[in-house]
Formats: sequence, C-alpha cells, structure tokens
Amino acid sequence: MELALIALLFLGTLLVLYAVGVPVAVAMGLTVLTVMLSPFGPSLNPSLVSNQLLYGLNTFTLLAIPFYLLLGRLMNRSGMTSDIFAFANAIIGHIKGGIGYVNVTASMIFSGMSGLALADAAGLGRIEYTAMREYDYDKDVALGITGSSSIIGPLIPPSVPLIMYGILAEESISTLFLAGVVPGLVLGIVLFVMVFLVTWRRGYGGTGAFEFVNVVRTFSGAFAALIIPILIIGGILSGFFTATEAGAVSVVYVICVGITAGDLTLSGLLEEIRDATVETFALTFIIAVAAAYGLVALELRLPMLLADAITAMTNNPTIILLLLVLLFLIVGTFMETIAAITILVPVLMPVVDTVGIDPIHFGIVMVFTLMIGLLTPPLGVILFVLEKVTDASFEEVMRAIVPWYVPLVLVLLLVVLVPDLATYVPYELMR
Repeated sequence: MELALIALLFLGTLLVLYAVGVPVAVAMGLTVLTVMLSPFGPSLNPSLVSNQLLYGLNTFTLLAIPFYLLLGRLMNRSGMTSDIFAFANAIIGHIKGGIGYVNVTASMIFSGMSGLALADAAGLGRIEYTAMREYDYDKDVALGITGSSSIIGPLIPPSVPLIMYGILAEESISTLFLAGVVPGLVLGIVLFVMVFLVTWRRGYGGTGAFEFVNVVRTFSGAFAALIIPILIIGGILSGFFTATEAGAVSVVYVICVGITAGDLTLSGLLEEIRDATVETFALTFIIAVAAAYGLVALELRLPMLLADAITAMTNNPTIILLLLVLLFLIVGTFMETIAAITILVPVLMPVVDTVGIDPIHFGIVMVFTLMIGLLTPPLGVILFVLEKVTDASFEEVMRAIVPWYVPLVLVLLLVVLVPDLATYVPYELMR
C-alpha cells in the first residue's frame, strides 16, 4: 500500500505532466516540487535542491556528450555518411540482395561515429531507403531494414545513451562502450540473416558486377571516415584516451579533414556547433533535474521499497532482469530514450545492486531495450523520422517494421540470457 501511494504521487505526477506535453526536464522538476510540498514527501529545502542541480552536472564524463553530438553532425555535414554507404555498396552490393546487406553494414560503420540512432535514421536513412527503392526493393522491405539497422548505433561505441547511463549509474563510460561492441555486432549478423531470408523469398538481385577499381575508389573516399572508429575504440583499448578525450580528438580530426577537403565551410561549422550546443544544453538540463529527482526518490525510499517488492516475488537475477526488460519495452512505447534513462536509472540502480545484476550488463540491456522502443508506436521517434525522410506514410512505416521486431527481440533475449556477450570484452581487456 505504501509503495502504491508513493508511486502514484512520484511517478503518476510525472507521467501525467509528460503525457500532456510538458518537457521531460520541466515535468521532473515540477514532480520534485509537488512531492516536497505534499504531506507524504520530504519538506521543501531550496538549498538542498540547488546543490543537487549544481553537483549533478559536476562530472568529467559529462564532457563526452557535446563532443559526440557534434561529431555526428559534422560527419553528416561533410558528406562522410554518403562516402560510407558508397564504400559498403562497392564491397557487397553485387551479392544477391546486396543493397540490404549494404544498408546494415553502413549502419554498423556509421554507428561507430555518431552514437545516435536518430542520427543514423536521419543521416543515412534517406540515402539507404532511396537506394533500395531504385533497385526495385518493395517499400516495406526498404523501410524495415533501414529502421531496424538504425538502432545498432547506440550499441557500438560511441553511444550517447550509454554516456547518459554511465553518468547516472556512476559507471565507466569506456567500459560501457566496450560492452556494447559484441551485442552490436551480433545484432548486425542476425539482421544479415533476416535480410538473406527476405531477399531469398522475394528474389531480389544485386546492384551490379563486383569491380575492384570501384572498391579502391570508394575506399579512398571513405578512408577519412573509417579512421574515426579506429581512433575512438583503439584509443580507449590502448589506454591512450578516455572515452571523453576520444570524442574531443575525433571532433578535431573531422574538422581538419572537412576543411582541408573543402566539404566543411566555416559557416557550416559554426551552424553545427550552434545546434550541438542547443542539444547539449537540453541534455545537461535533464541530467541536472534528474539528480534532484533521484534525491527525492531516495528520500521517499522508493528504490528500497521497489527492491523489496521485486525480491519478494523472486531472487533470481535473470527473472528480475526479464521483468525489467518488460518494463523498458512498455516505457519505450511512449517515452523517449534519454528521458526514460534519466527517470529510471536513479530508481532502479539500488534494485540492480541488491539482486546482484552486473551494472554494465544491465546498462547494455536497458539501452538495447529502449532502442527497440524507438521503433514502437505510438511515440517511436524513428518511425516519425522514417516518415519524414521517405515517401511512406506513418501507417506504412509501422506495418513495415513489425516483422523486424523478431530479430531484434531474439538478440535482446540472447544478451539477457548470456551476460558474457556484454561483459567479457570490457572485463578481459580492461583488467
């Protein structure tokens, strides 16, 4: 009864505000004030709240966010996304159904640079969809492959959602980045299998004969872009860079390459810096308010009550993780990923610690599950992006995505049931 009353006040207020269109940071702030002014919550303490807002942002790892946001924008501006797609097409486009494999491959390569599913869907999505339609792929197949491959982005490093999780859960960003590599690659392989089955069933052909000269030419064009994931992952593995420093170095690298090649003008650079600054401010404001939100949750003992309620049903970490996956799938259908992470992580981390779930494994599972939410109605953001960058209606996009939930959910269950897929690489390489 106590848990129900507190949850109704603490979560119900937030969800009502969010449902009526109040921005998530403002909704969280108003919830904090509502709880503190109510007879059930801690008394209003402006000094305590202001300290939480300030020190919630006092972390070095937060510097990674502006760098990776800017990196993805600069790559789109300088034409690196088109170069990546052309190179992938030159390598495997000639295979039967090759443009489908190119779609997934390009997303896997691009994911090692942008860190955002929306950047993939918006940046590569138009290119991938248009190319598939030009080679007579049915609209539903082109939409399904483009949408499902875009969520690889936040798994293969860098990843803005993993940065957000690491900050709020106080876990190493570098460790989380490495933990996402294998699940991201496994997802890519399973999507390859799905592409094979679909192209075999519908009889799609390739994009033309293999030409080594074309491979060399497109590799030369994409070489500068292909250096970036090597720079980021190699720098982290070697211990030469932290994840934040790798982002900063990559931004400087892209600026130098873009200006030297003439693909990036000074006005274009300033425009991208301005837009990335606005996005950064929005995210940091959310993090600051989330710190106060998490404090009130602790004052209400909500994490402890939730942990007691869950462990009263079962002490099996795998079953508990599956229950949390179900929660994330539901939340992901109506809440944006960053908002869900900032709201849920402060509440759930004590539960994770209590039942013995590895926090790195939990972070990968959480982000992966919420990524599937980006493809799920009614508020799946990628669905709206695909509607904007293609000639399809929202209803056509939703119908096209449905069969592709199968490989996504299969890989998710595999990651949940085999934690080593997420934890082996970081724990072995960073000992």
